[in-house]
Amino acid sequence: MRFLIFSDIHGNIEALNALLRFAAKRKIDHYVFLGDLVGYGASPDETIQKVRALRPLSILRGNHDKAVSGQDSIETFNPIAASAINWTRAKIKRKNVEFLTSLRKGPLVVHDGFAVCHGAPFDEDYYIFGEFDAAEAFEYLSLPLCFFGHTHFPYVYTRRGHKVEGTLLEGEGNEVKLEKGATYLINPGSVGQPRDRNPKAALALYDDEARLVKFFRLEYDIEEARRKILAEKLPPALAERLTLGI
Repeated sequence: MRFLIFSDIHGNIEALNALLRFAAKRKIDHYVFLGDLVGYGASPDETIQKVRALRPLSILRGNHDKAVSGQDSIETFNPIAASAINWTRAKIKRKNVEFLTSLRKGPLVVHDGFAVCHGAPFDEDYYIFGEFDAAEAFEYLSLPLCFFGHTHFPYVYTRRGHKVEGTLLEGEGNEVKLEKGATYLINPGSVGQPRDRNPKAALALYDDEARLVKFFRLEYDIEEARRKILAEKLPPALAERLTLGI
């Protein structure tokens, strides 16, 4: 099967539309979303409606989804993120709040073949930054492969025996052939707010028969996404960072 793995759209409908155009040209057997439909961007309702219409879909919640739906406070969020959450709470339709509330907490198992989580297998809000964090996360995995999001960086952590190695995926055309006997934690990057200084939307395709994960970066209409953020009087930094990929 071919799985489209994507995460952290954050209300950026222009980036999501680029992903959907990409998917329409390929055979996708299953969509897998790793959390954070909303927050930061100016199109929360449109984003939710388009993702929930995908079939078949495995989906879990992110920390911004929890905060917008009232399942978590904004006390731990920085002022810019908190401002975007408050704006989204005021803007979003009730049916979409109910959808966010219904989203499951990770980790989840997809097709008995791999696990998915938002932050880490042991804590959905934890950031996996570096080999030390990944080594702890590996201890909680019962399957050899787990996809995660939350950091907005495309990254691959590999454990062989007791050794953990991490690789930031820079540039275009990256792919990882899964080795027998190794265990993997893989982040596809962020669709709607990349932070690796590459502003293009990020995603991954996983072919479980070929045991191959391919990573893609997509151009999208950043200027329109910026225009909407500024028109809604969200913090200007949320518009500027899209151009810079930070």
